[in-house]
Amino acid sequence: MASNRHLGRIIALQTLYEQEFRAGAGDTSFTVKEILERNVERYKEMVDDVAFIEKLVAGVLEHQDELDATLQPVAPEWPLDQIARMDRAVLRIGLYELQYQNDVPPKVVINEAVELAKAFGGDNSSKFINGVLGTVLKQLHGEEFEPVKAPAETDKPEPEAEPKAKATAKPAKKKAA
Repeated sequence: MASNRHLGRIIALQTLYEQEFRAGAGDTSFTVKEILERNVERYKEMVDDVAFIEKLVAGVLEHQDELDATLQPVAPEWPLDQIARMDRAVLRIGLYELQYQNDVPPKVVINEAVELAKAFGGDNSSKFINGVLGTVLKQLHGEEFEPVKAPAETDKPEPEAEPKAKATAKPAKKKAA
């Protein structure tokens, strides 16, 4: 079922991205329900938890102002309207799950958001998403987030004498329309 939820998050991301894009372009000829139904239909053979997707999309839209208010102070040098639309959607989904969904462990939520950012965001999106959601997790639960390393990364020996440099990532910038 975990891969099914991953696909569900992809469908939710596509739906939220399209909704924001079309609304930003002044298109009023759609409903979120229509977008969601079309996106779910594309993957109907692989999705059995449509309720999860619907709850995710509806929850993000319902709490969007609260989510944005929580996110902005965590990355003050990046106003939300200057963050790429895709990164913004990933952040909102991840934060919604951290704050309002209790059935998924927080570290899984962040790893899922990072994977979405790797697949659909810019070059630095995954690092940015990881940093922002990791900071929010620490603020919400007092937990440190240590991402799970991919098997290829764990095979590499780490230098012992040199301290690791702290990564500073920037979100993908919005492209001019």
